[in-house]
Amino acid sequence: MNATGSTATTTQALGVPLSKRWRFGWIGEIAVMIIIYQLYDLGRDRATGATAAAFANARDIVAAEKTLGIYWELTVQQAFLNVDWFMAFFNIYYGTIHFFLPLFTLVFLYRKFPVRYVRWRNTLIAMWAIAIVTFVFYPLMPPRLMPEKYGFVDTAAEYFNFGPQVKVEYAADGQPAASALAQYGNPFAAMPSFHVGWSTWCVLALWPVVRRKWLRALLVFYAFTVIFTITVTANHWLLDAVGGWIVLGLGFSVALAIERIRRLVAKPES
Repeated sequence: MNATGSTATTTQALGVPLSKRWRFGWIGEIAVMIIIYQLYDLGRDRATGATAAAFANARDIVAAEKTLGIYWELTVQQAFLNVDWFMAFFNIYYGTIHFFLPLFTLVFLYRKFPVRYVRWRNTLIAMWAIAIVTFVFYPLMPPRLMPEKYGFVDTAAEYFNFGPQVKVEYAADGQPAASALAQYGNPFAAMPSFHVGWSTWCVLALWPVVRRKWLRALLVFYAFTVIFTITVTANHWLLDAVGGWIVLGLGFSVALAIERIRRLVAKPES
């Protein structure tokens, strides 16, 4: 084999998941991803900040959105509060599609486009790591937990959903009670919105390999419905969506950097 052919083979091999080298390597791939996600989940819950800081940051978000002219969360939610089935549907949508489509995307790319899978898997892992840092240093109270004077309704407590249909309880020191943490995890992990970050991740990961126009239209529709969902349920501020996109961009940059480093390390000597 000539040098050019050797280089091309090496580049291709670098892009394929290591688990593809073994017959049942996909089992190991799943196990590793589950472990990494559990570490992310644990880190997110351990990063619960002070209630006072979370509320102060939320007030800053409200002020920023008013300045930008995008303080629309309250108006959007109030337009649908009298339609119980509608609110229940989006409660369920919020808690389900958020996990199903990213999982489908990972499986689809792993089976059909393994080189692309590695890039977007690494992007996702980097996003988790970056988000943990954000949760630690920027606790943020979501709209549904704001004081009553702000007018938001805690949809998770007031409308049917697959999770606990109770209000978040606070201990004597003002921090979320242990029961609340057990039920909801970190209630102040609002920035970034991974509902938006992950949905956009799915769209970008699948877009080049989806040829049918109606499927691409569904992907775009899905991304917009997620933004609507986080707003109408008052689980996130609109600027949390921007945070999700920023973290996605940073995660993608990390994935590209990993690829460059691997190519440099594996570059054959001339």
